[in-house]
Amino acid sequence: MNILIVGNVIKDVYLNLDNRTESFESDKDGTKWLDLSFNASEHHFFNRQSSFGGAAVTLEVLQKMGLDSIVTGSNIKLGPNGLTTDQIATSYRYILVTDGQPCYFVPSSHQTTIFETPTEPYDYLYIDRSAKLDATAVNKITAYLDISPDTKLVLYVQNLENPSLNQLLHRADLLFYENPKTSSEQTLPQELAGIDSKKLIFIAENSLSYLNLSEDVTVDRIDILTHLSAYSIAAATILGSFILGRSVEDSLRMAKVNLENSRLDSVLTLDELQILADNISPADDLELIAKNLVLHPKGILAADESGGSIHKKFESMNIPDTAENRRDYRNIFFTTKDLEKYVNGVILFDETTRQLADNGQNFVDYLTSKRIIPGIKVDQGLAPLSEIDADIPADSAETYTKGLADLPTRLKEYYQMGLRFAKWRAAFEIRLNDRGDIITPTASAIEANCAILAEYAANCQTAGLVPIVEPEVVYDGNYSIDQCALVTAKILDQLFQKLADFNVNLRACILKCNMILAGKQFPTPSTSSEVGAKTAEILLSHVPAELTGIVFLSGGQTVEEATDHLAAIIQKGPFPWPVTFSFARALQDPALNAWAGDNQNTEKARQAFLDRLIANVEALQESKNN
Repeated sequence: MNILIVGNVIKDVYLNLDNRTESFESDKDGTKWLDLSFNASEHHFFNRQSSFGGAAVTLEVLQKMGLDSIVTGSNIKLGPNGLTTDQIATSYRYILVTDGQPCYFVPSSHQTTIFETPTEPYDYLYIDRSAKLDATAVNKITAYLDISPDTKLVLYVQNLENPSLNQLLHRADLLFYENPKTSSEQTLPQELAGIDSKKLIFIAENSLSYLNLSEDVTVDRIDILTHLSAYSIAAATILGSFILGRSVEDSLRMAKVNLENSRLDSVLTLDELQILADNISPADDLELIAKNLVLHPKGILAADESGGSIHKKFESMNIPDTAENRRDYRNIFFTTKDLEKYVNGVILFDETTRQLADNGQNFVDYLTSKRIIPGIKVDQGLAPLSEIDADIPADSAETYTKGLADLPTRLKEYYQMGLRFAKWRAAFEIRLNDRGDIITPTASAIEANCAILAEYAANCQTAGLVPIVEPEVVYDGNYSIDQCALVTAKILDQLFQKLADFNVNLRACILKCNMILAGKQFPTPSTSSEVGAKTAEILLSHVPAELTGIVFLSGGQTVEEATDHLAAIIQKGPFPWPVTFSFARALQDPALNAWAGDNQNTEKARQAFLDRLIANVEALQESKNN
């Protein structure tokens, strides 16, 4: 595996100023500024070091990882043993360090990189961060790629203002884009909008990110003197890891380790990288994803209706239940303008993960490119509880949720597809006898379903997915708000006991919960104030503080009721965990009614959906401010 690095090499000269202060001036804010006209005979640099920068850093990283690499097109000639400290660079960068802070002096103009067409094929052509390419060099590179189709192009761009370089954007097999913003803050530039998200890596001064990850990998710099080479170290380590077959997560983790442990002329070897990277817990990544799913003031869109559920929806409106119509229906929601401003994540159904958006991307990649975390419903529906519990009568109406048998295999596939969280629903119906006493759910049904939820959650975390556990008290029946509270409390107590038994990390786990309110057939509907007070009381008493967050299901309420009740709950805070929504029908039904199976109504349906998103986000913001 041979790599040709195209870029410039510069000579970094580090000047560490002594600790005398008479040549510094303070401005009105108290910030010290160096008077550059000071007499050098009176001041001296007590530490002066030199090091190669630019493409030389990339070369060292890749060679330390055991990869066959050389530099070409640079402004320095390589000796037979690579770069040596006695070679003279034609570009110098002076780095003045005082009080632990650097000041950079760089050439006013950069030497253009010369690209000489190789006489032999290379597996990878890497356009380094240090490369300054003009149209002539780009044309030569393009011609070389045309005659060497097996050569993979890796491109590092610091900005998108070079039209010559931009010609190569869509030819790149891997693209590093340098941006000072974190990935969660930035909007993808128009020039990169059509690029496959699986090829794009963001690099910032203190973070690394990939579009299929929900959160940046934060880098804590240890040695300020390697600051200017940090970008090169990060990109080269990620590239080397990819070439060696590491996963995206492993590659970013190894880059973090290399950045935090490198010194001048001393990056880590592959063995050193692996040892240190193995000591970073994968749980850290899960916790970051979980936190990102419940960021205020956004929610989670539940678009995971099973085949049976969506069939009933379509049938009620005389919409043919075809794969094309199901795709068009989902597409309404996912392609709504500015969706990422209102939702952190979307729960998908298996069929939807394999369908395409209008631009040809599958829905998983499309959502990821909008900085929305894609998730997946993994339970396989309800079955009679008597199937797994011989003590339950065959005619019992109580149920359990299927899907554990092949769950690890399915989770592995979903992770590889780019999905980063999952959801599992257990349903509990409150039934009363003639005296009004609760007869279901029984203690056996609660224990069995909570054990299943906990086993599912443990499997998810092992597979690298954040679990959402959903024990739903079904909003259908004639029970009171107090009876709903009593049953929900019992379920939550049992659930968190089972999660503990299965060693589930609550800091990487989300609860999807019903609101506490009287059943739909109860003579006196619950008021928003009652729902807010009773729900807050139960959650504060029965949900551990270390849980990542709570999202509410709408559970058959009207769209207005769900929003009003959500706002009333949050007004009873503050809570020890974030609280937000994960609605399905309460967000989708107005859009479904507007669309009615006719794609001429798509824009009207998107607007109806957007109106509900805005209403719920505004409710979160208003209640937060009260």
